[in-house]
Amino acid sequence: MGKILELKNLTREYPGVIALNDVSMSFEAGEIHSIMGENGAGKSTMIKIIAGAIPATRGTVIIDGKPCEKLNPAISKELGIGVIYQEFNLVPSMSVAENIFLGENTGNAVMPDFKYMHKRTKEIMEEFGVDIDSHRMVGELTTAQQQLVEIAKAICKNCKVLIMDEPSASIAVAEVENMFRIVRRLKAKGVTIIYISHRMDEVFEISDRVSILRDGAYIATKNIGEVSRKDLINLMVGRELTETYPTRNVKIGEPVLEIRDLCGNGDFHIDLTLHKGEILGLGGLVGSGRTELAKMLFGDVKPHSGEIIVKGKRCRFSDTSKAIDAGIGLIPEDRKKEGAFLNYTIQWNIPSMSLRRISRGTVIDFKEADRLADEYVERLNIKTPSVKQLVRNLSGGNQQKVVVAKVLAAKTDILIFDEPTRGIDVGAKQEIYRLMNELVEQGMSILMITSEMEELLGMSDRIVVLYEGKVSGELNKEQFSQDRVLELASGM
Repeated sequence: MGKILELKNLTREYPGVIALNDVSMSFEAGEIHSIMGENGAGKSTMIKIIAGAIPATRGTVIIDGKPCEKLNPAISKELGIGVIYQEFNLVPSMSVAENIFLGENTGNAVMPDFKYMHKRTKEIMEEFGVDIDSHRMVGELTTAQQQLVEIAKAICKNCKVLIMDEPSASIAVAEVENMFRIVRRLKAKGVTIIYISHRMDEVFEISDRVSILRDGAYIATKNIGEVSRKDLINLMVGRELTETYPTRNVKIGEPVLEIRDLCGNGDFHIDLTLHKGEILGLGGLVGSGRTELAKMLFGDVKPHSGEIIVKGKRCRFSDTSKAIDAGIGLIPEDRKKEGAFLNYTIQWNIPSMSLRRISRGTVIDFKEADRLADEYVERLNIKTPSVKQLVRNLSGGNQQKVVVAKVLAAKTDILIFDEPTRGIDVGAKQEIYRLMNELVEQGMSILMITSEMEELLGMSDRIVVLYEGKVSGELNKEQFSQDRVLELASGM
């Protein structure tokens, strides 16, 4: 049917980083074309350029044969590009029909044509073969139903190319088949689907072709019938470790955290053990259940069943303060939303988890709070002109150090690092790695969740890999390999 979308020499540069490097590829009309690559391969950057969310530093996007030099989201939609991101762009307090036609001129300047909106929504849902009432509030829908609303939004805007970013990451396995059925219907109508996924079984089931990105560069495009899982893994990996990781010489001690048959929050029958002085790497793909496990261990979510044993004592955490009292601290994945109070000072942030400990009744010992802030700024080498600096004004690496300082000041010694170096530069990464080494050398223990393969292999003493909420394998140092981790993470 011909090319509907072409990318010519797309490059996107940030200060000190090339996120996308001279990428050229094409997409045929009416095909399902998967894009694969490790975290940081450039997939999200490529999507955002096509969608007009960010400009390319160099290169051209060609849509339906026409070069588009200055794309923005409105122009991209007008030209037939639809994007469904992992985080849905829906208004919970509005109806299904209102969300689908949000921003569209369906009536006159004063009043939308609600009759048409609900009629057309019903027609689209019938085409999908699903029964979703157009009058229901989107906030009342399941995640899978909200995803269908997002697809309907794109289709009603004359979508020619639908980009789906990890569409199965937040829906149940049973709902994936329904999504596939709808995707195949769209393909039959001539819509091109660009399917971004880490899940190989899905890629092999749904795709016509698959392209691989690695370290911001285009590697290859293959017909799905011409490659094996092993071939794709080799194309995705294709490199030796390039980061240098600081060496450590720590004697691994007794178990400090044991999880037995833990179930809940999307995880099933998890067993693992963390030892004193150990960095245990937790690998797995997006949606594998790693962050969900971290939240159960930190008391943010209650497990349905199973045991958490801390230093030989069975524990049940009714809230996060109980986990902190037991010595467990969480450095969360999203430091800006969950880790730090960005609009407050370093001096306020660092003691914020320790207020019960440094208070006399209801009165905070501000002198002790200030001492803690000064101590950990010096101890963690946080680069700031003053402890009175707002955290939002710090670099990403120093913001991360503030979050770590906050956890350490609470006297925790079992630390869960969820994506410890996400969004920080190479130099700051090295500082975080050195800090992690120092902590385990001081007798602390670290459970490290990371999507970066080099980091997982370079920093871990052991690796446990999750797949769809279950442990798919455990590797000791002698068994480490990029291929084996990816195989386990893909359910092989």
